[in-house]
Amino acid sequence: MSYTIAQIGVALQAEVAGDASLIIARASEPATAGPDDLALAMSPKYSNDLGRARAAVLWPGADWQGLGLQAAIFVERPRMALSGLTAMLDKGQRFGHGIHPSAVIDPDARIGDDVRIGPLSVISAGAQIGPGSVIGPHCMIGADVTLGAGAYLREMVSIGARAQIGARFIAQPGARIGVDGFSYVTPEVSGVEVARQTMGDQGDTKPQSWIRIHSLGAVRIGDDVEVGANCTIDNGTIRDTVIGDGCKLDNQVHLGHNVVMGRDCLIAGQSGLSGSVTLGNNVIMGGQSGVADNTLVGDNVIISGGTKVLSNVPAGRVMMGYPAVKMTTHTDIYKAQRRLPRLARDVAALKKAMFKDDTEA
Repeated sequence: MSYTIAQIGVALQAEVAGDASLIIARASEPATAGPDDLALAMSPKYSNDLGRARAAVLWPGADWQGLGLQAAIFVERPRMALSGLTAMLDKGQRFGHGIHPSAVIDPDARIGDDVRIGPLSVISAGAQIGPGSVIGPHCMIGADVTLGAGAYLREMVSIGARAQIGARFIAQPGARIGVDGFSYVTPEVSGVEVARQTMGDQGDTKPQSWIRIHSLGAVRIGDDVEVGANCTIDNGTIRDTVIGDGCKLDNQVHLGHNVVMGRDCLIAGQSGLSGSVTLGNNVIMGGQSGVADNTLVGDNVIISGGTKVLSNVPAGRVMMGYPAVKMTTHTDIYKAQRRLPRLARDVAALKKAMFKDDTEA
C-alpha cells in the first residue's frame, strides 16, 4: 500500500512540487510524521511542527522548501483531498477471498461473481448477492433479500427478509436492517391517545395491555448508502421503509417504521426518526436530534445537534432547540434567557424602590 508522491498527486488531481519519486507508506498528523509518512499539514497552523516528515500535503502557496521538505502536494479543499487520500491508503479488514467453509448458504440463494463471504455467515433462501460484494464474519442475510453489486458488510450485520438494497452499500458492525417496527395498540382508547388530543390530559382511561401490530412491509435502500455501527432500521408496517440514494447514517441512528428519506441525507450519531417521518433531499441532522412521528421535513433542511422536531419544517430551514424553531429565533430566545437573572435583579430593585416611595408617602 505504498505510493509515490507523483501517484498521490495524480489521484488527488493536485499540484506536486519537489521529489515526486518519494515513496509514502502512511498518512500522519504533522507532529508524529516520520520519513516515510505523508504529513497532513493543510493549514499554516501546522507549519512549525512537521516532525521528521520529508513530504507533506500543504495549503496552496506554502513555502515547502522553507519548511524543510523534499516534496509537497498542494490542495485547495483539504477534506476533499483527505477523502481521496484515505481511500488510497485504507488497508481494509482483510476478510480474505472466496467463501469460508463455515458459511451457511441456502441452495436457493444466488451468489454473484467475485463475492467474499466470511466465517459463520448465513445466506438465506431466495437471497441475491450482487457481484463483487463482501459479506464479513457472522453476518445474516434474510430470505428474499436483494443486495446490489459491490456491497461491503462488516462483521455481525443482519438484514431481515425481503429487504431490497442497491449498489455499493456499506454497513458497519452490528447494523440491524429490517427489524419489526415498534407498533402496538390497546383494545380501547389509551391514555396516550387522549393525551395527544388534549395536549396533556389522560382523562378517565384505564391501564391496558399492549397488542402487537406486525410489520408486513420491508426496507428499500438506494445506491451508495452507508449505515453506521449499531444502526437499527425498522420494516414498514404495510408499505416499505425507504432510504434514498447516497444517504449516510452515523452510528446508533434509528429509523422507525414507514420512514421515507430522500437522497443524500446525512444523519449524525444517536439521532432518531419516529414512525412515518418523511425527509426531503439533502437533509442534515446533527447528533442526538430527533423528529416526531408523522412529521414532514422539507429539502435542504439542517437540524442542529440535540434538536427535537415536533412539527413540519419547510424546505431550506435551519432548526435548533426543543421544540425546534428557526436557529435565528432560538438564538434570540437563548440571549433573552441569559439576561433573565439581570432582569430579575432589576425588577427586584424597582419593586424595592417603589415600595420605599410608598412608605415614605
